[in-house]
Amino acid sequence: MATNDDSHLWDQDSTLSSELFSATPVQLCFENQNGSCLRNSYSPGPRLILYAVFGFGTVLAVCGNLLVMTSILHFRQLHSPANFLVASLACADFLVGLTVMPFSTVRSVESCWYFGDNYCKLHTCFDGSFCYSSMFHLCFISVDRYIAVSDPLTYPMRVTTNISGKCITFSWLLSIIYSFFLFYSGANEAGIEDVVSALSYVGGCQMAVNQNWVLINFLLFFIPTLVMISVYSKIFLIAKEQAQKIERMSEQTAKASDRYKDRVTKRERKAAKTLGIAVAAFLLSWLPYFIDSFIDAFLGFITPSYTFEILLWIGYYNSAMNPLIYDFFYPWFRKAIRMIVTGRILRENSSATNLFLQ
Repeated sequence: MATNDDSHLWDQDSTLSSELFSATPVQLCFENQNGSCLRNSYSPGPRLILYAVFGFGTVLAVCGNLLVMTSILHFRQLHSPANFLVASLACADFLVGLTVMPFSTVRSVESCWYFGDNYCKLHTCFDGSFCYSSMFHLCFISVDRYIAVSDPLTYPMRVTTNISGKCITFSWLLSIIYSFFLFYSGANEAGIEDVVSALSYVGGCQMAVNQNWVLINFLLFFIPTLVMISVYSKIFLIAKEQAQKIERMSEQTAKASDRYKDRVTKRERKAAKTLGIAVAAFLLSWLPYFIDSFIDAFLGFITPSYTFEILLWIGYYNSAMNPLIYDFFYPWFRKAIRMIVTGRILRENSSATNLFLQ
């Protein structure tokens, strides 16, 4: 969530380009306006590299998550409470790629904001909303996987589509209400009016956040993180015990009901492992940014702007990672992608395709 403080400016003294590349002399973002931000004038090589790196992440986030959503929503076999949570998570990542990353790409490379003050604030709200929404979705997914692994036979009765829908609604509403309230109410600027005034460059897009709200931002990240770590630790222990039990059980002497339970248990453990990797990727991607934002606000805003940019884009790239994780671990997802890109989903009754047949 790109809520910048006064250490995170593309200011006159320290810019991303001056640290990463040898750039030509800077220019103004708006040549004919007083108080304009400075513009980084990259030589063609570094400029092309940055746009390629950021652009690749953007395309992957948009296209990859669109494939995830299309797969789950189109194929009836994938209609389950857990997969609806995954589809909603993919929607949040898709929106990051569509409404946040393209504009952040221009801002990061040019150090200028060309999209107006109104969209600057809206862009920041989108950024926060989708980041927190992803985090809450992953938290609910971790709880869902715990129930599925600990008691797979009663799981379908305990976790229904209605419950999944409530979790999705909560994740979206809380994230959107919090982010839009924070920036449109002006609560983030209380007590730091001098900083806000100093950030008012023409062509800049810096949303300052005071220490109180930086602390709340960190807690909103830290508390779900603890929940996810705790839940997946329990899942790991349960899965280990189940695996040992299955190894001890002879296939010849096991009852039919026990063999069925073992198959279900293995399937749920594999799903938990895959989604656990997605959770770990999210935490590793965003943890450096949130730690830096929290510490920096209480240590006088000492983080160089280029460091902040790097941390921010590590977080953004997480939105492109989940489709790659699903593609690696789920054969059904690869089959669904082939059907989508070849247009076979347009055929009659394609939604009834059995994706689990090899």
